[in-house]
Amino acid sequence: MPITPQEALQRTIEHREIFHDEMLHLMRLIMNGELSPVMTAAIITGLRVKKETIGEITAAAQVMREFSTKVHVQDTTHMVDIVGTGGDGANTFNISTCSMFVAAAAGAKVSKHGGRSVSSKSGSADVMDALGIHINLQPEQIAQCIADMGIGFMFAPNHHPAMKNVAPVRKELGVRTLFNILGPLTNPAGAPNILMGVFHPDLVGIQVRALQRLGAEHALVVYGRDGMDEVSLGAATLVGELKNGQITEYEIHPEDFGLPMVSNRALKVETPEQSRQMLLDVLSGTTGAAHDIVCLNAGAALYAANVAVSIQDGIAKARNAIASGAAKAKLEALVVRTHALAA
Repeated sequence: MPITPQEALQRTIEHREIFHDEMLHLMRLIMNGELSPVMTAAIITGLRVKKETIGEITAAAQVMREFSTKVHVQDTTHMVDIVGTGGDGANTFNISTCSMFVAAAAGAKVSKHGGRSVSSKSGSADVMDALGIHINLQPEQIAQCIADMGIGFMFAPNHHPAMKNVAPVRKELGVRTLFNILGPLTNPAGAPNILMGVFHPDLVGIQVRALQRLGAEHALVVYGRDGMDEVSLGAATLVGELKNGQITEYEIHPEDFGLPMVSNRALKVETPEQSRQMLLDVLSGTTGAAHDIVCLNAGAALYAANVAVSIQDGIAKARNAIASGAAKAKLEALVVRTHALAA
């Protein structure tokens, strides 16, 4: 007999694990809208209090992938997602979004998966809008962008229609739940490589092991010790790396790459428009903290994508992509292409 929602809730209250097949069943009930909002809220809150296990997260991500609207890309060589869980409270400009243009200009295929702001001043979709990029494309049009240009943006709500059953519950609860950590594990284009930022140090080991079980190839899961869900300039960054099936955990520091340590106060924005301006300044070659943190994160993404042999090599490639104008040209080309496809 499959587990009942009441049994699952009791399990979380007793701090006992919900096993893989049970979690698959439970998650399908949630995604199909077969549980009441009260029961859905109780279970996801119970899981949060108990602390979700790697097995529970993996099973939930498998179901979320099952229910998602896919983007079919034939050749996934050098394909990478650059994504954060959000919720770091840092309110910085969109570092991962800026990094996507740099990484794509340097030879990675970037299939970025993102949404609107939940807790920050500017989510990736908010700044994409501000940049003039059309974010509501059909899956085959996004696949075309990735295949032809090496870059594409997947607006999360368009690819996870079943999430509408959970959205009101998440909004009313107003606290982080399982779903905050599932989004980055469910890239609709099936990117085999990923640079993922997380909002808590415990998630580094958890998410990298979930990615391993989900079949990722090369993954870097990062947590800045100043609380950023990016590779940070303001503190050491904790890294969980999956490569050739093996996981290693280590710390990196800005000085390792010849970069000065800078507080993330220099990177803060209040609106998507400010984020857009900072992003354009970086892509135009303006140097400083914003430029450095983008090179650092794009460098890590290029390493994850196996375009660079190390983060250091990735940073050099990122700098060249900006200095040559290729990164800004990539952004401009994506604006033109998405509007042509949407017309």
